[in-house]
Amino acid sequence: MDRAAPRLSRRRLLKGAALAAVPYALLPDPRAGAQPQSADYPPAEWRPASTANYTVSDRPGTYAVDRVIIHVTQETYSDALAIFADPQKKVSAHYVVRSADGHVAQCVREADIAWHAGSWGYNTRSVGIEHEGWVDRPEYFTDALYQQSARLTAAICAKYGIPRDREHIIGHYQVPGTDHTDPGPEWDWVRYIRMVNFS
Repeated sequence: MDRAAPRLSRRRLLKGAALAAVPYALLPDPRAGAQPQSADYPPAEWRPASTANYTVSDRPGTYAVDRVIIHVTQETYSDALAIFADPQKKVSAHYVVRSADGHVAQCVREADIAWHAGSWGYNTRSVGIEHEGWVDRPEYFTDALYQQSARLTAAICAKYGIPRDREHIIGHYQVPGTDHTDPGPEWDWVRYIRMVNFS
């Protein structure tokens, strides 16, 4: 059965032409207000913290980034992610590294200020990396955790020109005024800095 193609009216053609003439820039950005779907560090999974738990910024334009701060969660990996997603907690870190396999989740964009150090000055200038585990349980500091964390830290140092040394890659306990002890005495700093430098 043959059917003739539908005829476009002049009115429909003019409407289409008018819409085509509207500059794309005048249309609303479909991404406006949307959370990013990918991480700054490509191997990481994007697991966003609540927007109530960090400060939106435009680093390094607004603040220079010159430190990486190493933390230990004192929680499981999944509980740490749940805490960062809870708007009542008022805490976050940029990344969380899982103990069993070194899987990395990003919770806060590096351009934004995570609330991890307990010091506004250190928060503004650092990227915070949480590691699943407890300070007194070294079995959580697996080869996979060290390996993947070192790669992440090396990538952050390369991106921001941060020296790969203990003056610039610090533990949470080194933040002035903190009462935290992480990553604790079981964290192998010599091994970790060596791995960062060879990543």
